[in-house]
Amino acid sequence: MDAKEIIARRVAQELHDGNVVNLGIGIPTMVADYIPEGIHVMLHSENGFIGLTSVDGEFLDPDIVNAGAKPAAIIPGGACFDSVMSFALIRGGHLDMTVLGALEVDQRGNLANWMVPGKIVPGMGGAMDLVSGAKKVIVAMEHTAKGGAAKILKKCTLPLTGQGVVNMIVTNLAVFTVNDNGLVLTETAPGVSVAAVQAATEADFAVDAALKQMSLG
Repeated sequence: MDAKEIIARRVAQELHDGNVVNLGIGIPTMVADYIPEGIHVMLHSENGFIGLTSVDGEFLDPDIVNAGAKPAAIIPGGACFDSVMSFALIRGGHLDMTVLGALEVDQRGNLANWMVPGKIVPGMGGAMDLVSGAKKVIVAMEHTAKGGAAKILKKCTLPLTGQGVVNMIVTNLAVFTVNDNGLVLTETAPGVSVAAVQAATEADFAVDAALKQMSLG
C-alpha cells in the first residue's frame, strides 16, 4: 500500500453517514474510493456540484468534473449549480468537513496550501472559504516534502490559507489532532514508531496516552 492510499483510507474513516463533505485536489479526491460500506455522504465540489462520486469508465460524464477537473459522475439526488450557490453552501456553514492537501501545517493549526513564492499560481481557489466555513478541517498530505523536508512545522513560512483552522492532520506516518495547546499524536501508521514520527516532524507535539495504530478500513 503506497503513501497516498494509506492517507486516503485513514481519512475515509472520519466520514459519517449523512455528512456533506468537500474533497480537495490530489490525495483528498482519493478518499471517495475508500468510504466505508454503509456510510452515505454527499460529496461537494466548489465548482458547482453536490453528490459527486468516482465511478468506472462508461459511467463517467465528461460534463461533470471534480475540483481537480477530473471526470466524475453524480448520484441520484445530487445537483449542479452556479458558483454563487456553491460558495453560499461553504460560507453558510453547511459543510460538515473539508479535506485538503497542504504545503505546510504548523503546531498552531495554521495552514499554507495555496502559494509558493516565485511560482505562478492561478489563484487560491476555494481553500480560504473552505477552511473558514467547514465544521471540520482535515489536512491530508504526505508527511514530508520531496527530499525529506518537514511539512509539519513549528511555524508556517509560506503565505497562510487560514490561521488556526486545522482540526486534524493525516499523513502516511501518523494522525495528529489540534487543540488549544498544539498538536497531539493520536495514531501511528502500521510499522511506524513515535521516534520515526519525531524525526520527520519539526513541530512540537504531545503523545496521546491512548496512542494507537492507524485504522485503514
